[in-house]
Amino acid sequence: MLPSPLRRPVAWVSRTRLFRGVGPRVMPPLERITRAVTRRETPLSGAIVPSLVLHTTGARSGEPRSTQLMYCPDGADMLVTGSNFARERHPAWTANLLARPDAAATVRGRRIEVRATLVAEHEREQTWVLLERNWPGYRGYERSAGRDLRIFRLTPVDGD
Repeated sequence: MLPSPLRRPVAWVSRTRLFRGVGPRVMPPLERITRAVTRRETPLSGAIVPSLVLHTTGARSGEPRSTQLMYCPDGADMLVTGSNFARERHPAWTANLLARPDAAATVRGRRIEVRATLVAEHEREQTWVLLERNWPGYRGYERSAGRDLRIFRLTPVDGD
């Protein structure tokens, strides 16, 4: 994983208008190629920040969906944010979690059953402090998008 001192400049690049324009077209194919070459489900972004593959059920289709995301560890929980490269619309996976909060996350090759809860309004500021400690300047995506980003807490579910 990228050492902490390097996260700030890399985070800055990720917030540029150029990256926000190119990233949505370039990153998904890069992730697919990396998965095919390595034969692992570990996201390419995992070399830079803690990353996972979120497994949800489509809100409308009922079909299984998988999305590579960065996350912020918070004890045993994981925080994921629907930044969608600072686009105007929420990413589809957030609607999936709102409709069907039982999901799974693959972290470092291990699949974990989780329950997603939307971070409450009164917890958002404290949560943003933690998120920005993990990825400096991350809240800039919220300002650029012009919407409140959906933040979810993924809590591991005991399989017993």
